[in-house]
Order: sequence, then C-alpha cells, then structure tokens
Amino acid sequence: VQLQASGGGLVQAGGYLRLSCAASGRTFSIYVMGWFRQAPGKEREFVAAVSRSGSSRWYGDSVNGRFTISRDNARNTVYLQMNSLKLEDTAVYYCASGLQFSSRPSDYGYWGQGTLVTVSS
Repeated sequence: VQLQASGGGLVQAGGYLRLSCAASGRTFSIYVMGWFRQAPGKEREFVAAVSRSGSSRWYGDSVNGRFTISRDNARNTVYLQMNSLKLEDTAVYYCASGLQFSSRPSDYGYWGQGTLVTVSS
C-alpha cells in the first residue's frame, strides 16, 4: 500500500490543523492506521492509531484530549484533527499502516512521506 500524507503547514499556538493520509489499493480496511511524528533530534513518537473499523482509537499521552484520529474506509483515507496546538507539536508527521493495533513504529510496515507541522508562538 502507498500512503500520501498532506495538510501540514504553519499555524500559531492554540490553532488547529487537519492532516490527511490517502492510501492506494483496495485493502485499506484491513490495516490499522497510525500517525507518528518526529521532531529534529528526537526519536519517532507515537501520536495516534485507529482500528480497522474505526471503532477503537489510541492516543499518545502528549496529544490525548487535543488530537482526534479518524478514518473513512470508503475514501481510503485517515485523518488527524489537531486542536489546541502547542509549540512542542512541531514535527514531521507520518501516517503508517500495519496489522497490529500498536504504538510501536516497528509494527507498521508501510509509511507515508511525512508532512511538516510547524507551530509558532
């Protein structure tokens, strides 16, 4: 499966952005979808994951309550709604697909190219 992330940009602290990740192929619904992020000099960090049906969601501690992950299997797309953005949310955001409902990057076999989110003061 090929993944294409979009929607990043420059936003002021307290603002919001919505990321999208479009997947190719007909098997989108069999994959767990996740969002990760990586800031300069830091390790890749789990942001959120959504189950195949969309009924289960899992968030990293740093974004819980501010970000919402969702998916539209008819459109082969997963979304990340990011509200109340903070300076520390600045990172390259990656979408990924895998077969396990997991927070570990190693459990995701396919990755998008990343989209940069910059939060300014």
